Amino acid sequence: MKTPYFTVKDIIQITGVTKRALHYYDKTDLLKPSKVEDNGYRYYDQEALGNLQMILLFREMNFSLKDIAAMMQLSKEEQKEILRKHRSTLVQRKQKLETIIHQLDEYVDGTDISHLNLFDDSSILPIQEQYESEAKFIYGDTEKYQEFEANVNQLSAEEQEKAYQQFSVNMEQVFRELAKYQDLSPDSGEVQALVLEWKSCLEQFMVCDAEILRCIAEAYTTDRRYAGYFDQFGDEDFLRFLYEAIMVSIQSASNR
Repeated sequence: MKTPYFTVKDIIQITGVTKRALHYYDKTDLLKPSKVEDNGYRYYDQEALGNLQMILLFREMNFSLKDIAAMMQLSKEEQKEILRKHRSTLVQRKQKLETIIHQLDEYVDGTDISHLNLFDDSSILPIQEQYESEAKFIYGDTEKYQEFEANVNQLSAEEQEKAYQQFSVNMEQVFRELAKYQDLSPDSGEVQALVLEWKSCLEQFMVCDAEILRCIAEAYTTDRRYAGYFDQFGDEDFLRFLYEAIMVSIQSASNR
């Protein structure tokens, strides 16, 4: 029986690979045609088709073309040993994707970005650490930040984590309460009492003078990253309401 040869069109119909990919594999010596006629037509035998199917399998497993070229020179057993090791990499990637999907769902459902664990087990720093680095970069030369840093450094890593978690819970509670009074004037007694609670949360780490309070209030309204966080507490006017309430508190304190 004559050895069957497949044209490029046949190969495309059998495997679904593109003509461009076949030409690229030929150009890079990854998969050469079994024969090329004088008119330039390429033909592939069954062995070449089998090799192409292995190449496509390895591509689906996220191997690079360079790695595939090296693997195609190995025996079947050597290939299988590499695939066994590669499987653990794919499992880790699957777990990472599941984490990303879970974090995506949490973010879409309203969780603030600072509470996501998206960069765990990654070379990218967690969002909370990025915020801390950003704050140090901007405020690191100020006396208030140095005071804050000194207070935090007195705590163990576990104590710091607990303190930050409690701080976050306390802040969210204050903001939720403030949202309930959004229809009142920012200078009302109920609102101002909650602003003092907000200030008290901050003073767990530093002494808050008018300058630092004003900086924080302005950051709330000018840094777009805060918008998503505050969306969970009130409507689109909540940030403006909060800013005005903090400014009233600062002004009242300066008049005493």
